[in-house]
Amino acid sequence: MNSSKLKLKVCGLKNPTNIMEVVDLQPGFTGFIFYPKSPRYAENLDPQILHNLSSEICSVGVFVNESSSTIMEIVNRYKLRAVQLHGDETPSDCKNLKNQGLVVIKAFGVHNDFDFTILEDYLSVCDYFLFDTKTSKHGGSGQKFNWKILNTNPYSKPYFLSGGIGPTDLEKISKLNLSHPPFGIDVNSQFETKPGEKDISKLNDFMKQINTHYASANSQTTPDTDGFYGNYGGAFIPELLYPNVEELRNNYLRILEDLSFKEEQNQLLKDYVGRPTPLYFAKRLSEHFNTQVYLKREDLCHTGAHKINNTIGQILLAKKLGKTRIIAETGAGQHGVATATAAALMNLPCIVYMGALDIERQAPNVSRMRMLGAEVRAVHSGSKTLKDATNEAIRDWINNPEDTHYILGSVVGPHPYPDMVTRFQAVISEEIKHQMNGLPDYVLACVGGGSNAIGAFYHFLKNKTVQLYGIEAAGYGVNTNKTAATLAVGSSGVIHASKTILMQTEDGQIIEPHSISAGLDYPGIGPIHSHLHETNRVKYVSITDEEALEAGYLLCKLEGIIPALESAHALAYLKYLKPQPHEKVVVNLSGRGDKDLDTYLQYFEK
Repeated sequence: MNSSKLKLKVCGLKNPTNIMEVVDLQPGFTGFIFYPKSPRYAENLDPQILHNLSSEICSVGVFVNESSSTIMEIVNRYKLRAVQLHGDETPSDCKNLKNQGLVVIKAFGVHNDFDFTILEDYLSVCDYFLFDTKTSKHGGSGQKFNWKILNTNPYSKPYFLSGGIGPTDLEKISKLNLSHPPFGIDVNSQFETKPGEKDISKLNDFMKQINTHYASANSQTTPDTDGFYGNYGGAFIPELLYPNVEELRNNYLRILEDLSFKEEQNQLLKDYVGRPTPLYFAKRLSEHFNTQVYLKREDLCHTGAHKINNTIGQILLAKKLGKTRIIAETGAGQHGVATATAAALMNLPCIVYMGALDIERQAPNVSRMRMLGAEVRAVHSGSKTLKDATNEAIRDWINNPEDTHYILGSVVGPHPYPDMVTRFQAVISEEIKHQMNGLPDYVLACVGGGSNAIGAFYHFLKNKTVQLYGIEAAGYGVNTNKTAATLAVGSSGVIHASKTILMQTEDGQIIEPHSISAGLDYPGIGPIHSHLHETNRVKYVSITDEEALEAGYLLCKLEGIIPALESAHALAYLKYLKPQPHEKVVVNLSGRGDKDLDTYLQYFEK
């Protein structure tokens, strides 16, 4: 099933005619209660009714402290695809049922003092959680709990929201701005004419609300099981790379949700990286553009850019997987420095692949990597830039699958890398949400592969009131052959094992990109950005080399901050945005500009 929109689960069905009416509405899930004490007990239901359900609808059996043998007997009789456990079932109970090939939903009664850490033991043995209102009895009460408590849930496991949800509640749910929004909504008593019989008119109207309200939420924030965001993503990998990618895919979510992993990651982000980074009100820049400009200061992270958010996460993941050697690719050198830094911290050998051209124009970062103990390998093939460095890193990984982890630096490459890097960078927008007095009106970020941009956008994607702008590198201009504005000039294809938009000829040959900024000098873009572009959730624009240089100099003159040339592209768009004086604009300052000093000086000395 497509995961691009909120799912609806209609529970408590038992009337045959009513079941078929509900099925005609095509909800994602239908629930049948096999608990004798429930007024919606599906006793004596003809199994043939469920046998004929569309394969697009997941039929769920709801049980309370039932034996595994009884559950399986009912599952087989009705050909149920999923079980929902509403009692005191243990992780072992869930695992036994999951091993039978069933989708497992574990329900938890939530109250104001609910301890979400009890979920940890269920993470690997359940497909979904369901959060309902805590009652003294098993089953629903038709009452709501305080939904805001869900912001204390540290886990990204998909969940259904339940408990007294009625026809007018969708707008309230969408305005919660939860860190982990619900995967689906479970409805029951508030849509009934009597217990077990649903009001089809109310359900139909509610489904129309979902389709309308989440139309722009066609924008997936997480990929489906095959790694696709809508039409883009996946893992188009050679057979030799399959074991490496499959090991990551099978383990990354489990590791990322492990409490010990989270604790070490959060401690390092706070005490080593320097998070949270400031959200700085740029007074003079605001006066210049007659609006309210805030700079998210990722340039103040240890190593001078947002890249360390990802490398800290991936180095911890590599350790959990037992890897003893680290490789990476880099363009501007910031990801290479961040990888070398994390490797030094963890006492792991590190090799960084870098295009020969980038080595010349990013000499300060090359020196940093070498001082940190990394071996920098120059790549002389192709355009001698980021694309070619990525090719060489992938070849290394193929040849060294057992002991090596490849720390890919952006939301590109085969699944699960785009999702994994997104999760590590999402801390940027999470902090912006907490630091702003209210929501911003605009968020601007430069886009190459797209890791800093998705980090700045992620927690605003479901809130349509926040306008998001991704700024690509136009180079000499999008109508020239010296550009890196992928979404402006590209077409659908496969690059570095992922389907996305890329710059290519009619017969599929990669067109060499150009940008004065090494970090944006890439002929493709992350698949999530291709999807957000296609669904119109993010507006992608482009800025030329000269405009970026001028914007970098302006920030230096007005605020005493020298931005990376990548970030300067986002700053340059302020003159075209023309927001109102009262509106709040956040620009993600993804990196500092000391690496680009020679380029700045060469331009302004002309």
